[in-house]
Amino acid sequence: MKTVKLLSLVIISLLFVLAFFHQKVISLTLLPQYIEWAHTIESQGLEVGTGLSKRELALAKEIGIKHPEKVKIVYVEEVPFPYENFALKTLGEALGFIGEGIVNNAQVFGYTIYVRNGFDLNKPKFAHELVHVLQMERMGMHNVVTQHFSNLAEYGYNSAPLEVEAFEANKKYSQDW
Repeated sequence: MKTVKLLSLVIISLLFVLAFFHQKVISLTLLPQYIEWAHTIESQGLEVGTGLSKRELALAKEIGIKHPEKVKIVYVEEVPFPYENFALKTLGEALGFIGEGIVNNAQVFGYTIYVRNGFDLNKPKFAHELVHVLQMERMGMHNVVTQHFSNLAEYGYNSAPLEVEAFEANKKYSQDW
């Protein structure tokens, strides 16, 4: 009985700490795990991805990417996410990255753009993803992920500043190829 009470006290204490310090837990524990995973996904994408066509390179340069020749596109059945990590999966669901009814069509990891097979990556949508590449180039993956996760929690997807900047590219490049 004493063990059960002690275990209950420990669990309640942990829940209390998590409730009041969840942002610290996320930034000190979960974000580094996600960022390390994202670097691995970028590396894999750079190995197997396809380089940009001439018109895609021209668009990347116009958007301001300093090294458009590094950008690779990887077509996949499902945009990767670290589902095997329970804590990251839970965080992804809380932030709306994954979950029931959510289909991630494209996502940038550094210089790689993962695109779901069957998704029409037309010019406005491609420009949107290239802005995310530009953000990674400008700020680094660690800073982009940290800011983006924080902004998603605070503003939601449509109003998150990094997404707002990318949505502007959708408008600016609204004419298809």
